[in-house]
Parts: sequence; structure tokens; C-alpha cells
Amino acid sequence: MAAALVPPPQFRDASFASYRPDADYPSQASVRDAVEAFVTAGGGGAAPRRGLFGRRRGPSSDTTAKSGVYLDGGFGVGKTHLLAAAYHAATGRKTFGTFIEYTALVGALGFQGTVDLLRGTALVCIDEFELDDPGDTMVMTRLIKELSETGTRFAATSNTPPGALGEGRFAAQDFLREIQAMSDRFDTMRIDGLDFRRRAVDESAGVVADVAAALPSGHVTLDDFRAVVAHLASVHPSKYVAMVDDLDAVGLTEVQPFTDQTDALRWVALVDRLYDAQVRIVASGTPLDRVYPDTMLDGGYRKKYLRAASRVVALTRAVD
Repeated sequence: MAAALVPPPQFRDASFASYRPDADYPSQASVRDAVEAFVTAGGGGAAPRRGLFGRRRGPSSDTTAKSGVYLDGGFGVGKTHLLAAAYHAATGRKTFGTFIEYTALVGALGFQGTVDLLRGTALVCIDEFELDDPGDTMVMTRLIKELSETGTRFAATSNTPPGALGEGRFAAQDFLREIQAMSDRFDTMRIDGLDFRRRAVDESAGVVADVAAALPSGHVTLDDFRAVVAHLASVHPSKYVAMVDDLDAVGLTEVQPFTDQTDALRWVALVDRLYDAQVRIVASGTPLDRVYPDTMLDGGYRKKYLRAASRVVALTRAVD
């Protein structure tokens, strides 16, 4: 099972050299260099970093080796690219997966079974670390603590809902006591920048009049958007990877804005899996980046919705 934990196909060749930092945002090059140093030299970055709970760290004589780096920033700034680059650059046994994939592993094997499976891994990469589910977050913090005590190091990207937790923070106050013991083992690195997936500020997700006619050849699906959303309620998000496996494109008819936040969050999880697999989306109706009402965008899951909006712009672009 651990052998399946590898970067998605689009990041198969990701490297630190192929990462293109935006000169207008120096943090991108700084974080790239810091993560590379962490992986190749076994240490943290050279520049002062923000502490896990928002406190700013200045130069220090503390030489304690960090067991993890945590990349926090906006969507489309290359966090996953850097995470995959870390995976490829690391030596020894290593794994790469989303937060959901690791929690699914715990669900399948049990906590101790997962610890036994991953024990001895040199580097564990966790993409889209979720901080809005206390139960799953506690499982992952326990897993990180157990493995780091045996020498495993970690690299993770952040999916902190800023409206609920505060931008740049590793965890909510409610989780502080449980993860305080491991917090000082991590360096949180903030990446600023613009979304590289949008060619223009006003670009929106593509829509077509006739979805069936616009679908490419190959392994494709064609469904009513509301039916897809309803089906997602009957499938655990850990199974979404299998749902999109080997698909070339998905067709969605009569897309409509969400009225239920649970449905919207399930859709976000599916979009993440479609993006990982680079599955084209052909849709009609409301553009898929405009399906979240202001009441949702103003809430604690704003970053998730904006990330999904960014990704569907890229996935529908081929039909423009």
C-alpha cells in the first residue's frame, strides 16, 4: 500500500530546478531553497521562519534539527510542485500522498498498522494537510509524532481555512495542547504569490453549449452535475481517487451553484483528485469557478473553494 503513495503523474518530473519562482515574490525562491536544503542537508532553511503558531523566529543559536517543513500559502503558488520535488530529491524510503490518502490508510490498517507500515520511511510528504476535521487532524498529529520519534522526517503543504484559523498558522487553538509537543520540530514556510493557473485575473472556467459533442475521444463520462454531487454523498472521499482513475475527461451538464456546504466540500475533494490526475472537465451551465455563493466564500473554507475554482479553470481550459 505504501508503494502506491507517489506524486501524481503531472508531478512525475517535478524538481527544484524546474520550479519557476516569481521574481515579484521573493518568498518563492527563498522557500524553494529552504526546502531543498532541508531535504539534501537534513536541516531547515537558512532564512528566519514563522513559528508554527504565528510567532516570528529571528536568528537563533538553536541547532536542533527540524523533523519537518510545512509550506503554507495561497493556491497556485507551487506548493505541491515543491513537495513533489522534495520527494524526488530525497534518498531512502519515501512516500507522497494527500492528507485524505493517509487518513484512509489509517482507516484501512488501523493506527498501529499504519505506524508499522511507515516506520523506517525517511521522508513522508503530506499534500493538502487538513485542519478543519479535529478527529482526522489528531490522528495525523499522533502519526507524525510516532514516526518522527523514530527518525522519519516530514514535508507538508497547508490547507488552513484562514477565516477559521488565521492565515499562516499550523493549527487552531483547540488543537494546540495535543500537538504542542511536536510543533517545535517543524518550520512553517510562507509562500506568497499569484495563482499561476489563471492567465488573466478575469478568466473563468470554460463552458460549452453541447457537452456530449465537446467531449474528446477516450475514456470519458457524461452526467448531470446534480447527480454527480448526490453520488459523492454515498462515497467516502478516500475512494474518489479510484473514481477518476484512467479517465480522460468528465462531462457535466447543467452545473448549478451550491446551496449546501457539505456538497460543496465533497465537490472540492473530487476536483482535487481530478486535478491530480489531470482529467479534463467539459461542462455546461454555471462556470465551475462560480458555484460557491458569497456566504460560503466568506466562511472558514474560503481557501478550499478558491483553490478548487483555480483548478477547474485549468481543467476546463482545453475547451475554450
